[in-house]
Amino acid sequence: MVTVMHGTTTVGLVTRDAVILAADKRASSGFYIAHKNVRKIVKIDDHVVMTISGLVADAQMLASILQYMARNYRVSTGRAIPVRNLASYLSLILNTNKYYPYVVQLLLGGYDVKPRLFAIEWFGDYVEEKYAVTGSGSPVAVGVIESNYRENLSIDEATELAVKAVRASMRRDVFTGEAVDVAVVTREGAKIMLF
Repeated sequence: MVTVMHGTTTVGLVTRDAVILAADKRASSGFYIAHKNVRKIVKIDDHVVMTISGLVADAQMLASILQYMARNYRVSTGRAIPVRNLASYLSLILNTNKYYPYVVQLLLGGYDVKPRLFAIEWFGDYVEEKYAVTGSGSPVAVGVIESNYRENLSIDEATELAVKAVRASMRRDVFTGEAVDVAVVTREGAKIMLF
C-alpha cells in the first residue's frame, strides 16, 4: 500500500462585518511540490466562498455541485441561498458517501443575514465557527489565530491575522508555501485577493 500525503493550510475568521478566508498556493503530492500557484479558494456564489484542503478533484466536484445549487436556488426563488443551506447540503453529500469518502476538509464562508463560517469534515459533520483552520499546517495556524483573535476585529485586522496565520504555517510546514490568497466576504459580496 502506498501512502500519499497531502498538505495545505486554510483559515477562516468571522468579524462583525465580514468573513475572511485565506489559503496558501502550494500543491503537493507526498514530498513532491506539484504546483506553486494553485487557487484553493473557490467562489460558490456572489456571497459564498469555499477553501479547499484535501484531494483537489474531490473538492472541485463538490464546489461544482454547490455552484449549481446556489444558481438553482437564485433562479427558483429570486434570492441568494443561505450559507447554512449550502453547508447542510454539502454535509449530506459527504455523509452519503462515507463508505467511499471524498477526501476533503473544507471551510465554507459567506454573508447572508450576517457573516458565517462553517467547518466541514470528511464524513459530513459540520459546525458553525468564529474561526477555523484546515490542512497540515493547521496546528501552527490555529496557535496564531487563538493568540490574536477577537470578534470585534476590523476587516483589515482580520485579513492581516489570516495572512499571518498562513505565513506562520509556511515557515513550519513543508506542505504549505508560496503565497497567500485571501477572500473577504461582506454584505456587498465576495472579493478574492493575493498577498
